[in-house]
Amino acid sequence: MTTAFVFPGQGSQSVGMLADVAAAFSQVQETFAEASDALGYDLWAAVVNGEMLNQTAVTQPAMLAAGLAMYRILKDEGKADNLSFMAGHSLGEYTALTASGVFAPKDAFALVRARGEFMQSAVPEDVGAMAAILGLSDEQVRDCCAQAAADDIVSAVNYNSPGQVVIAGHKVAVERAMDLCKQAGAKRALPLPVSVPSHCALMKPAAEQLAQMLASVQLSVPSVGVVNNVDVRVEADATAIKSALVQQLYSPVRWVETVQWLKSQGVTRIVEVGPGKVLAGLIKRIDGDIENFAVADLKTLRDYCAQ
Repeated sequence: MTTAFVFPGQGSQSVGMLADVAAAFSQVQETFAEASDALGYDLWAAVVNGEMLNQTAVTQPAMLAAGLAMYRILKDEGKADNLSFMAGHSLGEYTALTASGVFAPKDAFALVRARGEFMQSAVPEDVGAMAAILGLSDEQVRDCCAQAAADDIVSAVNYNSPGQVVIAGHKVAVERAMDLCKQAGAKRALPLPVSVPSHCALMKPAAEQLAQMLASVQLSVPSVGVVNNVDVRVEADATAIKSALVQQLYSPVRWVETVQWLKSQGVTRIVEVGPGKVLAGLIKRIDGDIENFAVADLKTLRDYCAQ
């Protein structure tokens, strides 16, 4: 069995996530305490009471801490040995890089909080939007975006699974693209409840700020190769890793190709590590022959560790 771990991104968070795991494994509280020290506020309290959890600058470190805590448990239980690769969806790439030792955790928490702040400040509230398009080919979605753009920005930004593409850009252009997609035969065009139009050209100001911050961050060689979102490559060089993370902010997440690449490298099992089961569902639709498992809560953690 050749195994890869993958980590979810923003959108998989939930109020009280990992509470059952925290009651059974000390690694959860230890990891969140580490995050809280780096951030200067109680991140676990934010997860438990949920008041700020959907603010991008809180969501990102919370998801990083949750994924990293689950990874640490699996590692301590001997279930992260002999991994072939890691990957993450958008923000999840930072979790993968931290788990593989590229980032010191304190640097990673500071980075993703700043990333969230940069993203939020790049586009005023209600100016940007995202939507999921179901039932069209990638090419059809790209064509609809091109027709809808006019003098605004809208593009395909997440290639999540065959027939599921997320678009992002100026709200008015996203709405035009949704209408065109419906006219082209889309089964559904669903606006997403987000405050930031991720992975489109509107994020270039945020990418410039992120590049400045990354310039002073020390990176280590990954212990396990991490497949990046931007060009579906595994990089070991610090400059190349930083470049991919900067580009990631305004470039599409090529998740379908990531899963296909993992399979081409002999991976037969992909384990989603962290809250929710979004990636496991996508992987099943991308390639049903790949065994996949979501380690998302105490039950699934124990089930996986029992294998």
